[in-house]
Amino acid sequence: MLDPIPLYQVDAFTDRPFAGNPAGVCLYEMWLPDEILQAIAAENNLSETAFLVPHAEDEAWELRWMTPTCEVDLCGHATLAAACVLLTEVEPERDEVAFHTRSGVLPVRRSGAGYQLDLPSAPPTPMEMPDGLVEALGAAPIEVQAGGAHNLLAVFESAADVAALNPDFRRLLEIERSVIATAPGFDVDFVSRYFAPRVGVDEDPVTGSAHCTLTPYWAGRLGAPTLSARQISARGGELICEDRGERVALTGEAVIVIRGELILES
Repeated sequence: MLDPIPLYQVDAFTDRPFAGNPAGVCLYEMWLPDEILQAIAAENNLSETAFLVPHAEDEAWELRWMTPTCEVDLCGHATLAAACVLLTEVEPERDEVAFHTRSGVLPVRRSGAGYQLDLPSAPPTPMEMPDGLVEALGAAPIEVQAGGAHNLLAVFESAADVAALNPDFRRLLEIERSVIATAPGFDVDFVSRYFAPRVGVDEDPVTGSAHCTLTPYWAGRLGAPTLSARQISARGGELICEDRGERVALTGEAVIVIRGELILES
């Protein structure tokens, strides 16, 4: 039998349990085979599980993210969850941690009651309305842009329009991109929802990586580099977003809700 693996569940981008986006966080001494990592992510059945091992050359950590069905290039809420575990449970004397990832080195530092993530910006670019998008979303956006290689930004007139969306996820699979739906907010600068059935997550509760596209879009539209945001999923979550040109700073809180051990038979 392998040694037990420390396993946490963290609600990210929220200041209270049972809100925000839950992420699994697993810490181990060295990488397990990919098929084992994927099986753990499927067993957790959360939108993302973060896997961490110490980096060999410095005091940073190596970080990978997996949905129940695949590995992804960037995940904001699971990075926040990983930082919360490390800076609360493992290295509480530190105020900052860095992660080596598929998306480069990602620093995270304490910020007030929460944590600030430094992520690569992914500004959107104009595109034609994809065939089938209106039918898949059940409503017509006023604007569509490409948010990097994997996302599509669908802009609506009001927060009520975004809240009312009831997508056909089977049809969304045919779009071949995940969809960020967004609109101006009432008591925040903007709101959003995120639909990603192509990676096994019909609707993600709070999506840090989507805000790498949302932040430069709304900073340009509203003429302000620092913005308040809310993802209006059923669980909901809050972020402060700062446009820094080639980087985006996302600040949010996180709450550890489960501490345990994962037992694997050898």
